[in-house]
Amino acid sequence: MPENEETEQVERESQEPETAPEAEGTEEEPFDRARAEAKIRKANSEAKSLRERLKELEPLARKAKELEDAQKSDQERLTEQLTAAETRFKAVQQRAVRSEVRALASAEFADPDDAHAFLDLDAFVSEDGEIDADGIREGLTDLLKRKPHLAKPIDNSPRRPAPDRTQGSSGNGNRSTSDPGTIFAGIMDQALKGR
Repeated sequence: MPENEETEQVERESQEPETAPEAEGTEEEPFDRARAEAKIRKANSEAKSLRERLKELEPLARKAKELEDAQKSDQERLTEQLTAAETRFKAVQQRAVRSEVRALASAEFADPDDAHAFLDLDAFVSEDGEIDADGIREGLTDLLKRKPHLAKPIDNSPRRPAPDRTQGSSGNGNRSTSDPGTIFAGIMDQALKGR
């Protein structure tokens, strides 16, 4: 009878699900390569069918856009064109103001591009689109008062480091004992005295 008890115990243990102590509460399926490949193939085929469907529908979408544009009233079409033209005009106007600021700043600023970075360019354009050059000059003068480091150097020459003769062994006449000339002179003195 002890054999029966052992077999029953083995059967009970084999019927109980094996769980790792770390994975309690989460039951993960073991990795199945065949199933993973099947899922990948399925996803790839779905993506392929969607790409094909997109290619079929793109011409229809273009036609729908053309029909929509044809059905728009003249006023809507003209409004869209006006908005696009105003946007282009604003960009050209900003470029012109930036150029004017750069040209006027080139005389006094070290880097003329700094000037338009610190100024409100819209303030120098009148309602009729004219650029206020006098206002730009006043703005640049005010900017130089507030930030004088943006101005050109007075002597207009590039700054070079000034030599400091006290740095180094020959500048002040004091030679250290680790100077190769001093060491060589000491060796020569000893050689001549020893003779």
